[in-house]
Amino acid sequence: MMMKFMRGLIFLMLLLTMTAPARAFSLFDPSTWQLSQTFNPTNPDTWPFIPVPEIAMDPNSGTTVGLLAAVLETDSNHQIDSIFAPDFNVNTTMGVGSTLRYYAYPSEDTQWFAIAGASEKIASHAEFDYGTGLTKRDWWSAQVHFLFERDPTERFFGIGNNSSFNNQTNYTTEQIMSDLLFGWNLNEKFQLAAYFRPRWIRIQHGAFSSLPSLGTLFPNVKGIQGGSVMLGRLMATYDTRDSIKVPTRGTMVSFFAGDADRALGSSVSYSEYGFDARHYMPLNSRMTLAGNMYVRYVPAGNETPFWEMSWLGGDGSGQVSDFGIPISDQVTWRGYGAGRYIDNNLEAANLELRTRVYEADVFNTHGTLEVAPFLDVGRVYHYANENPVRIDALHPAGGLGFRAIALPYVVGFLDFGYANDGLAVFSGVNYPF
Repeated sequence: MMMKFMRGLIFLMLLLTMTAPARAFSLFDPSTWQLSQTFNPTNPDTWPFIPVPEIAMDPNSGTTVGLLAAVLETDSNHQIDSIFAPDFNVNTTMGVGSTLRYYAYPSEDTQWFAIAGASEKIASHAEFDYGTGLTKRDWWSAQVHFLFERDPTERFFGIGNNSSFNNQTNYTTEQIMSDLLFGWNLNEKFQLAAYFRPRWIRIQHGAFSSLPSLGTLFPNVKGIQGGSVMLGRLMATYDTRDSIKVPTRGTMVSFFAGDADRALGSSVSYSEYGFDARHYMPLNSRMTLAGNMYVRYVPAGNETPFWEMSWLGGDGSGQVSDFGIPISDQVTWRGYGAGRYIDNNLEAANLELRTRVYEADVFNTHGTLEVAPFLDVGRVYHYANENPVRIDALHPAGGLGFRAIALPYVVGFLDFGYANDGLAVFSGVNYPF
């Protein structure tokens, strides 16, 4: 475990060295670790970091408790421009773990983050994302995302919209993946983009001895040995949102079509197309009605591995890039964790009422507490020519979300969802859509 953690730590330090602005290095300068001369334990604004208790009950990974220490840096306008957030935690199955996180917001146009962590049993993770041209004010935009992951908490219930919760299995995903995007901005609203995603993946035994292994219950599912996919997409996006991170009004619609082919290095061949549409309608100064519809079809998908199919489940906070580009086939449905329902084709919709209920100046920045009741519906199916209007086949999930917002870029969320399989709790960074 220690070797995995050290590899993750070294990876994060290298990323910081290559890309961080000069002020980021102050986090690792011992001379800056001294408590402020005005430190007052009763005044949170004088604390060197924000202690955040961690209590998580993820549907896939189980219960985790720990402590996160968030160090915020703000600019002259008291807006957060960087966050350093290490944590120490204990999971009921994976044991002791730790994660280092650094989020940088140098400008409205350029943002990046680096994350690395590991747990005592199997799990390890390293991720880096850099995006520039986010405002589309120049003629081009670009985003680079890298992920290494060994996740032993994955669940598989079978293929299809009626997969049974009683057929739950566990497995480990080990993967290396990159997302590369180059966008041509016709103006601030319209973008044409080319996207490329190389992905290498292997499937191994999971961490939960209380559940059967995927290969035991589903030995013939496609992709059980892993493989590699070189997916290319072309996209057209229309975007009038007032903010890419904390939108309160506007519309974003992204159409995409993609292909993976053995001739280009993939272990399988398939094609896909779909769209992601979002609309934000302010009802008054405190309330915003937010809606999302996501559709993905895989018409030539007879050999598509299960890990490249469309996934319904989870919080969806990593579903799209800052440009509104689908970079994950996992779609928001907060009735259970990632991959609750899997098949070639997917239709999903989300609706939530985001209401700002409290605002205060704390930790040298302006914070807002938001409450958001939500409703998620969705379904998966195998053949693209099936009836697209099947209300009786939709899986509903509803719940309540709590969000802590530090404008203009930072959103932390805690969402409670309920569906047929029971209560699910999600937490993380960024809106689910």
